[in-house]
Amino acid sequence: MNSLILKKEVQQFIVEHLQTDITKLILKGSPFKGISIQELANQIVAKKKSEKKLPTWFQAENIYYPNKLSIEQTSSETTAEYKSSLISGKSLVDITGGFGVDSYYFSKVFKSVVHCEIDEELSTIVAHNYQQLNIKNIDTKAINGFDFLKTTTTFFDCIYIDPSRRNDVKQKVFLLKDCLPNIPPKIDFFFTKSNQILVKVSPILDITSSINELKNVKSIHVVALHNEVKELLFLLEKDYDKEITITTINIQKEKNQSFSFVFQEQETTKFGLPQHFLYEPNAAILKSSGFKNITSSYAVSKLHENSHLFTSETQIEFPGRSFKILKVLPYDKKNLKKIVPNNKANITVRNFPKTVAQIRKETKINDGGNCYLFFTTDVNNDLRVIICEKC
Repeated sequence: MNSLILKKEVQQFIVEHLQTDITKLILKGSPFKGISIQELANQIVAKKKSEKKLPTWFQAENIYYPNKLSIEQTSSETTAEYKSSLISGKSLVDITGGFGVDSYYFSKVFKSVVHCEIDEELSTIVAHNYQQLNIKNIDTKAINGFDFLKTTTTFFDCIYIDPSRRNDVKQKVFLLKDCLPNIPPKIDFFFTKSNQILVKVSPILDITSSINELKNVKSIHVVALHNEVKELLFLLEKDYDKEITITTINIQKEKNQSFSFVFQEQETTKFGLPQHFLYEPNAAILKSSGFKNITSSYAVSKLHENSHLFTSETQIEFPGRSFKILKVLPYDKKNLKKIVPNNKANITVRNFPKTVAQIRKETKINDGGNCYLFFTTDVNNDLRVIICEKC
């Protein structure tokens, strides 16, 4: 951590160059002794990335930013705040601290928080930033969180874990055993230090496989931000062996969309042909695979077992996108050219043998406009094009 970066004139330089072309700036070199242009560029890029994702840090003075990868990998303030609404108590330990956004929000609902970060420089940066944010109930420790738990005598109200990929190779990871720390073999030990564990994992991890890998899962939260799934949260409770509740949340500017169901319950799905309104579940529901539970919770029918589109006679409030159906046609690329206004439409494919790119190439329909086309298969296994407008 280069403390020279915290000088008033350097901080002013960073703020003044947030909109500057970084490549051109680097070519000019650093105007400050003891600070490289690469260090300045990193502060500018990282701060700019924080503007919407971490507004509290962005707006505060004398914040020191780590490398941009740490900013990219950290939770947003919005998702961190949601996590903090799920648990509370006197003490929490975050054994994979990172940039400390989650710990910051946990400190608002716990009397004391321990932030463990194995990277000594990052731990120093986090401690400095907490001082600037006037946070006094977080104890930062530059230590491997698992090693800290092995030596501490404290029994915590909750352990928070955000595992990372096992190696630095940029590949998709679908199982918890491919992450660090490898949580499943350590569950019994973790439960000697707390009765409650909250685990955050990548949205690409398979939910069913993760349940099978873990013990005592009480609830799962699928968290989406503006219809993009950001994280999966697994809440574990010692000796818990009852039903698992899955909650999906799509956090939006206007109104959050939530939907909950019991993982073990297999509801009977009601199917039907397209009626007057069409519904597309939000990304959190799609990730959760709670499709069979939707028709028992809402007055809708499903178009097909694998289409994941729903319909109703009268409009309802639905956790996803809602459309008014204008026409339902058999799939025929020649007819579509005549029907689509201005040859522009937004195309979605659900359980259909062709991709959006293939359909656009065949029909010459451009992207955009107020027309929405859903290419799908109905309950009779017929290929259909549902022409809609947004509600």
